[in-house]
Amino acid sequence: MANLVLNFPNNLRSFSVSASASSNGSPSGVHQSKGPVILELPLDRIRRPLMRTRANDPQKVKELMDSISEIGLQVPIDVLEVDGEYYGFSGCHRYEAHQQLGLPTIRCKVRRGTKETLRHHLR
Repeated sequence: MANLVLNFPNNLRSFSVSASASSNGSPSGVHQSKGPVILELPLDRIRRPLMRTRANDPQKVKELMDSISEIGLQVPIDVLEVDGEYYGFSGCHRYEAHQQLGLPTIRCKVRRGTKETLRHHLR
């Protein structure tokens, strides 16, 4: 199965997605599951609630910047989507490398959660 990657402009306000059914009745190109999806999200749409509690290793960020510049991001960051808001709890070094490179978006593995799931991550 292929991953669906969506690129969003920085001035995104709303968007819609449509899919047509294949001959067997299943959506073509879109997997309707409760699992994560891969999206290219604007950095400024991702909230980083634990950012102040963790320090990144500058050398690791520099190495990631070099790698991302050369071959692109190889592993998406994990993001939790709750009520249309995106929360990042991992991928801190990859996120900072994108920021320092001035890249507007980052590839994310997004899974949906509830407010209770979010509270669990914040503990």
